[in-house]
Amino acid sequence: MIGTLRSDLWTVAADPLPRMRGPRVLSRLPHVLVGLYAFVMIRVANGFDDPTYTLLALGQAAALVLAMVSPIAAWWGSLALMAAGSQTGLAAPEHVVSTDLLTPFSWSEPAIGLQAMLFLLVALRVRSRVLAEITVITVLVALACLAGAPWGQLSGAAGTWLIVLVGAAVLGSALRGLRVTRTQLVVQEEVTAEERERRSVLEARNRIARELHDVVAHHMSVISIQAQVAPHLVDNPSQELKDTLAGIRENAVEALAELRRVLGVLRSADGPADDAPQPTLDQVDELIAKVRAAGLAVTATTTGDRRPLSPGIELSAFRILQEALSNAIRHAPGASVQVEIAYLPGALTLTVRNTAPRGAPAPSRGAGLGLLGMRERAAMLGGELAAGPAPGGGYEVTATLPAEDTA
Repeated sequence: MIGTLRSDLWTVAADPLPRMRGPRVLSRLPHVLVGLYAFVMIRVANGFDDPTYTLLALGQAAALVLAMVSPIAAWWGSLALMAAGSQTGLAAPEHVVSTDLLTPFSWSEPAIGLQAMLFLLVALRVRSRVLAEITVITVLVALACLAGAPWGQLSGAAGTWLIVLVGAAVLGSALRGLRVTRTQLVVQEEVTAEERERRSVLEARNRIARELHDVVAHHMSVISIQAQVAPHLVDNPSQELKDTLAGIRENAVEALAELRRVLGVLRSADGPADDAPQPTLDQVDELIAKVRAAGLAVTATTTGDRRPLSPGIELSAFRILQEALSNAIRHAPGASVQVEIAYLPGALTLTVRNTAPRGAPAPSRGAGLGLLGMRERAAMLGGELAAGPAPGGGYEVTATLPAEDTA
């Protein structure tokens, strides 16, 4: 018990009062208000006809200001000043307290106001257990200070002091609980959003891997067949050549088997395999026709010499165009869309640009992960994708993929 109290209360560790959220110019508003409150309480204490009251009020005000930096140390200082102030006594002027009885400083209105604000600042920053310890110790010290005092004269002021301090502690504790709960919810939402994005990235990569598998598997099958047929295309092939080609075919078959095994693991979690041929840029006209049938005005232009590209580039380019056009249908109803495909030396550039929508888009039921998938496709091929608002209120997606000429 003593060890717990020592670890909780015997400290001067700094715990600054946090700034207020919102505009930067208002971030220090709570600190300014606390300082202004302390100044007002000092002015009230000046109404007493005794410099001791003013000195004690200055001490309590200093403790209040210290509470914005180190609440436990400020409480210790306030407790000591309360004990000292309980030994003073002076009749208060009528404009300060409505009584002509002898009132020690600790039970006067300025002292109660300063201690109540200090308790509020402490309660905002310490745990409930520490706050309960502080409250109990403060009450015990107050009872000890009241021992032998004319209780009939001080019962009203002491009762007011107790009610105000306990009320400030309860209010501060409740506000701290709300702040902690709000912080936990924000952290939880951030973690949930981060986890959702991470899972979405993994799902996008798995989907891309499943699609690219067919492309890689095709090449491995061709290598295997060519290695098997090659010895028959050479007159009197040497044994060394036969062994080399047999090794190439064996490695190709093993790689193909491993690809199929990995694909089986990926597809087992997402349902049956899709055996349809993977799309290429040759099917862009069909894609645009479907988008037009959905009510979107689409124009398409192709610059540069159309040339055969690697199947992986063809597939990824088609999927990026498909997703960009789907986004335009969902988020820009009534807009006109321009599709540009540019064959550049060593690169393929895709641009999908839509004008501002003419109507309100329908509420999105998904997680808005189409852009993420497009970025993953471009990144996995060593390309880049940029997306953002276009002039005039529209939106533009531009992808640049490395695309060497393929025979």
